[in-house]
Amino acid sequence: MRVSKMGMKNVKLSNLDEMYPAQDILIQTHQVKQFGSGVYAYDNIPLRVKDNIEKIIKKHCDVIDCIEVQMPLLQQEEIWKRSGRYDGYIQEGVMMTSKTERGNYCLAPTAEEAITVFVENRITSHKQLPVAYYQIGAKFRNEIRNRGYLLRGKEFLMFDLYTFDKDEKSMIETYQKVREAYFRIFNEMQLKVVAVAADNGAIGGKNSEEIMVLSRIGEDTILYNPNTQQGLNTEVLEKENAKEYLKESHGIDNIEDFHEEKAVELGHIFALGTKYSETMNIHFIDQENKPQPFYMGCYGIGVSRVLGLIYENNIIQENGKVVGYSLPLSVTPYYLYIISNEKNVERAEQLYEILTKKNIEVIIDDVKGSIGEKIRNAKILGIPYIAILGNNTPEDSVEIEKTKDGTKKLFDLDTFMEEIENMKITHKDML
Repeated sequence: MRVSKMGMKNVKLSNLDEMYPAQDILIQTHQVKQFGSGVYAYDNIPLRVKDNIEKIIKKHCDVIDCIEVQMPLLQQEEIWKRSGRYDGYIQEGVMMTSKTERGNYCLAPTAEEAITVFVENRITSHKQLPVAYYQIGAKFRNEIRNRGYLLRGKEFLMFDLYTFDKDEKSMIETYQKVREAYFRIFNEMQLKVVAVAADNGAIGGKNSEEIMVLSRIGEDTILYNPNTQQGLNTEVLEKENAKEYLKESHGIDNIEDFHEEKAVELGHIFALGTKYSETMNIHFIDQENKPQPFYMGCYGIGVSRVLGLIYENNIIQENGKVVGYSLPLSVTPYYLYIISNEKNVERAEQLYEILTKKNIEVIIDDVKGSIGEKIRNAKILGIPYIAILGNNTPEDSVEIEKTKDGTKKLFDLDTFMEEIENMKITHKDML
């Protein structure tokens, strides 16, 4: 990637949002374009970060035999009426609708109804169970409070997974398997998550947990026990059977050691039971040749939320001011930002050519400017490493700077090539 092809302009960062400085940088530098309240477009780098987030999610879901599918974004209102949820979503003003001469539709805020209809007449026997289907795509909710940029939008990217089992025991086993996969997913993205006991809300079902990250920018306040690393949404305490629910579903029988923390919700997992299969009258045939309702689970991850929080969690500060960010190696679309003075332009081009031929994703700053300006741009774009070819760089060497902390090291070219190729495979720090 060449900076000259990116349409990038030198923008002096000013008056950054104190709560969400990283996402404000995305807006100010036009890496994310706001089309309206809660509606955004992505430029190349955040788009590719989003793609890498999706790849990590898919990798861990495929390992546990989940199957990728795609439900329609435009759904007939009949299937929502069939489940009994249509009126509630309309009254709350959450669902966006479209009325036509040939029927009324809604823009999907979630897909429990669609996936249940999808499974109808497809999974008919207990011998086919369990099954799990997932998708990643746009969802729409008429959010009134569009705070936090990508953390809360009217149109947002979401991973949603739906599981079907033959009985409650199998459903809970599947729930635990997916729950464990969630922790592996977020660990790879360098996000330390907490499973927070939660209320099922409008989704319904047996039990649920919100997957959250403790964060200064959190708009949710949870109760958290640092010793057990368990979380608790205070809404659960309002349930009539709160004590029984917490003990039976989450093993929590004492909340004295829990204290308040700010957190950002990145996902939610539900053991639904038979709520949708019974209301929508969808069954499978059991071992005794009798129809039985499916035991379902649904699991979501807000991909655009994850994207926003990754940027916020990896900011770079200099002299107390936020100047950019350094993306984790597992999600960065470009590993290296090549810069040079005028004397070393040819060397920079040679290095860029060698690396691109080796399929190492790099950016070369081929626009006129000082070394200082180019280093600044690398940090604004979030690239983890900078290759500097300046006056003091020996002919057969390259100086590498780690944007996260400013660490520098001089490599001879052969060693550097070995290090960067290994880093791409292992995502192990090069410095």
